Amino acid sequence: MDRFLWFPLEDLPFIVIVLMIVFTVHEFAHAYSAYKFGDDTAYREGRVSLNPMVHLDLLGSILLLVAGFGWAKPVPVNTSKFKNRRLMSIIVSAVGPLSNLLMAFVGMLIFYILHETGVLYSASHGVYMALVHFFWYLIIINLLLFVFNFIPLPPLDGYRIVAELLPLRIRYKIEQNMHWAMIIFLLFVFIPPLRAVTLDPILSLQGPIFLGLINFFDSIFSPLNWYDIAMDFSGQNMLR
Repeated sequence: MDRFLWFPLEDLPFIVIVLMIVFTVHEFAHAYSAYKFGDDTAYREGRVSLNPMVHLDLLGSILLLVAGFGWAKPVPVNTSKFKNRRLMSIIVSAVGPLSNLLMAFVGMLIFYILHETGVLYSASHGVYMALVHFFWYLIIINLLLFVFNFIPLPPLDGYRIVAELLPLRIRYKIEQNMHWAMIIFLLFVFIPPLRAVTLDPILSLQGPIFLGLINFFDSIFSPLNWYDIAMDFSGQNMLR
């Protein structure tokens, strides 16, 4: 079954837990910011909530397991209720991906604290491996979704941001052909040669962000040996 999944089958419990956390916080950030700006649409539908069940989308969750990225249920937003429609719409769209970046930052902070206090290494081997896998996926998936959601293609947040900056005439034409844009997006996802020259170069930007976070926290805490962490994560380190 591994060949049908983007992640190893034995890591599925960690993926499911991380998936529930990152999608829930991402969509909550959209719903809460819209509510604070005066739109109660998501609030009335129960989306201003940290309950994962109101946010998870079946197709988007399956796609994350199979293709390595996905999405949750879109938060309904009525931009006509915003005082400054364009600016507030951009902010509401942007806070979702930014919440992913924040979660990656917090996840790495906690991991460094566990390292600094010795808790990470005083635990049993099973607990140590569980912590490594959980925080690795928490950080990597959040960085992946941060970059992925800023891609300016529907139905992603990046498209909503760009759409607010376009002249109405151009935006109207794009929305008239939205179904074609969705088809193009799915082709980029599922056809490997297209993905290799479109999505993959963009998604690879998570690497420099990951290294930037490491450099930042290494300057504050005792440096972590991320090579050993990576080997432990992949099961190739037999010395521990």
